Amino acid sequence: GMSGQILHSAAGEEDQELSHVHAAWELSSGGRLLFRDPRRFGGLWALPSRAALDSRWAALGPDALEIDPESLADALAGSQRTIKAALLDQAVLAGVGNIYADEALFLAKVLPRQRAGALKPAAVERLAKSIREVLQTSIDSGGSTLRDYVDANRRRGSYQASRWVYGRGGEPCLRCGTVLKSALVAQRTTTWCPACQQRKGS
Repeated sequence: GMSGQILHSAAGEEDQELSHVHAAWELSSGGRLLFRDPRRFGGLWALPSRAALDSRWAALGPDALEIDPESLADALAGSQRTIKAALLDQAVLAGVGNIYADEALFLAKVLPRQRAGALKPAAVERLAKSIREVLQTSIDSGGSTLRDYVDANRRRGSYQASRWVYGRGGEPCLRCGTVLKSALVAQRTTTWCPACQQRKGS
């Protein structure tokens, strides 16, 4: 839900100092799993079976970490939305948030306001590849800690140190030196390089 954490506390580890813990699970190891949500953007659901879980997940699009050009092209076909909006829609593609949409679009040389359904096959292929690469790099880096993000073992991520564009509006592009643009696209702050990212979805 954009903020908060799932945290693991080992047996005997003190976690009373944590605020905004809305749920805790007692583990057979003696430890606890904590759901912490200061901004209350997250949610918890209790489902009666694996089948119910599969049914809930059926509304999600393909896994972004495994997306191939053909599946991405199918998901975007006919869409009149901007490509940025389409990437953030979890029913189109599951697992891409604002940071990684900006980064993947930059690496694929696609402008965020390009119409999703108008992307040419070469651009879709580049984008599928860049999405997989950006997400894998972030996973390998432990995620992005821009505010309070930590993993279950309370380690901060380091992907933010290797960002190409996200959150860098007004700064020079690390690739070509052009000043990066920033604006609201799909109601989210979006950053891109007007020189590196192409204009016609080619």
